[in-house]
Amino acid sequence: MTGFARVRTTAAEGEIVLSLKSVNHRGLDMHFHMPSEFDPLESPLRAVIKDGIARGHVQIQVSFTRLAAPQAAPINWGLLDTYMRAFTEASAHYHLEGKPDLNSALRISGMFASTENEELSEELSQSVLAAAAEAVHVLNLVREREGEATAAELRSRCANIAALVLRMEEIRGGAVPAFQKRLNERLADLLNGAGLDPQRLAQEAAILADRSDIAEELVRLRTHTAQLETLIAAEGEAGKRLDFLLQEMNREANTVLSKTGGLGDLGLTMTELALSTKSEIDKIREQSLNLE
Repeated sequence: MTGFARVRTTAAEGEIVLSLKSVNHRGLDMHFHMPSEFDPLESPLRAVIKDGIARGHVQIQVSFTRLAAPQAAPINWGLLDTYMRAFTEASAHYHLEGKPDLNSALRISGMFASTENEELSEELSQSVLAAAAEAVHVLNLVREREGEATAAELRSRCANIAALVLRMEEIRGGAVPAFQKRLNERLADLLNGAGLDPQRLAQEAAILADRSDIAEELVRLRTHTAQLETLIAAEGEAGKRLDFLLQEMNREANTVLSKTGGLGDLGLTMTELALSTKSEIDKIREQSLNLE
C-alpha cells in the first residue's frame, strides 16, 4: 500500500527529519538512507517500523542538522612534537636550512583525533526512534484512508461475483437436457455399436455426469465469495489470506470452464459468465496487493 509521512523534531544536538515512503510489496522490505553516524540505529529502527507495518517496500530517509557546529577535533600533540623533532634533526644532519611548514604538518594523517566513531548520545538516539514511531503512525493513517477506498472497490467486485454465480446456477438448472445429450453422445462413442456390461454402463454414466455437473464448483465459489467479504470487513492483516482464497476461487472458475464446453449456446453463456468471474477475481487480486 502506498503512502508517505515526514516527521521533523529537534534534540539538544540538532534537528532530525525522518520520512517514510511505502509502495506495494508482498512482504516488508526496508531500505535505509541516513548519515553513517546513525548506522547503529538501523536495527532498532527496523524493530519500530516492523511493529507498525506488515507489508510494503519502505524507504526510510533520515537527515540530521546540528544546531551548532561541532567542536574542532583536538590536535595530536604527540605526533606533532615527533614531526617537529624529526624535521629539526634531519635539517641538522644534512646541514640544511629551513623551517617546518605547519600547514603540511597539520595535513598528516592522524594529526587530529577522529570523532567519527563517537557513540550517539542517548537523547539523540531516542529522538530518532520516537520520530520513526510517529512517522509510522502518520503513514498508517494515510494507508488506512487508501485502504477504505480499496475495500469499497473489493466489496463491489465481490457483489459482482455473487451475481455471476447466481446467474450460472440459474442456467445450470435449465441445462440438464444439454448435459444429458452430451452424456448420451459420449456413451454412444464408448459403445461403438458393441454391447456393454450394464454395470460398466452405469459406472460410466455416473462418472460422466459428475464430470459435467458444476454444482459443487458453484457452491464453493459462493462460499468463498462470502468468506472474501468477511475478510475484507475484518480488522487486522488480511492480504496473505486474501491471496490464498483468491487462488481457490480461480481454481473453481477454471473447473467450471473445463466442464461447460460442448453445451451449445448454454455452454457459451456459461463460458462468458465464468470468464467474467475470473476477470473479477484477477482485479481483486491486483487490489489485494495493496492491503495488509
